[in-house]
Amino acid sequence: MLMKKKNSQTGRRHGMQVVTLCISTTMVLILLGLVVLSVLTAHNLSNYVRENMTVTLMLGDSVTVADGQALGRRLQQQPYAKQVTYISKEQALKEGTEALGSDPSEFVGTNPFAAMLEMQVMSDYANGDSLKMITALLLKNKRQVTDVAYQEDQIDDVNRNLHRINMILLVLAGLLIFVCYALVSNSVRLSIYARRFTIHTMKLVGAKWSFIRNPFLRNSIVVGLLAALLACGVLGGVVYAIYRYQPGAEDIISYPELIITAASVFFFGFIIMLLCTLLSVNKFLRMRAGELYNQ
Repeated sequence: MLMKKKNSQTGRRHGMQVVTLCISTTMVLILLGLVVLSVLTAHNLSNYVRENMTVTLMLGDSVTVADGQALGRRLQQQPYAKQVTYISKEQALKEGTEALGSDPSEFVGTNPFAAMLEMQVMSDYANGDSLKMITALLLKNKRQVTDVAYQEDQIDDVNRNLHRINMILLVLAGLLIFVCYALVSNSVRLSIYARRFTIHTMKLVGAKWSFIRNPFLRNSIVVGLLAALLACGVLGGVVYAIYRYQPGAEDIISYPELIITAASVFFFGFIIMLLCTLLSVNKFLRMRAGELYNQ
């Protein structure tokens, strides 16, 4: 009866250790998954920001609506153009009136706005050197295009900031992988530490190291995969919330990034748990009886 009660207490203690290990590993994998997702989507975010910068082409007064739209269609075929929108003088006046709160034509007597083309360039061309080259090409047609305007300082600042963010995320990912390994390793070591005398007893009766090690490895694989599954569930909920409350998030967080993130979470959950368990079990397998009491 006493032995049965003792075994029951040992089983409950071991079960709590497994649950604690699973929860701690899940939390670590959630953080790791968030960083991996951030690193993967940083490139999409960079492209999204760059491709939403507007280059404005001011058209001459002699350019008709048909000519302006035809010029827009020709620009749309260029490799550097993502989207070209024609804005007539009347539409520009309407937008200017809404922005200013009054109609400027009432004071001037005529429409002071010119027809224009608004062009979003491809992300590869959203840098100072490429935009200067594009501007020079566009201004060769002085009869139609009188001026080209874009926020040069803003583009340079965005490119510098995005580069810094990418570097920070990469460094953070490397540090987090190291921290993940350290945290999971400590949790695994504590779990195996509680069973160190069982390991030594099995050694005394002649059990091979592989026979002693395999149950721990199988258990760690199960815990790692379960923790990865729970972490992916939490990450999926976070992404769903972002999709629901942030329109356009699908352009930045796309399905390939989600698949790679999930695969990374399962990979690290499997590898880290397996490696930590293997090192910890081997450590106790190499210990002598006297060393077990000094731990």
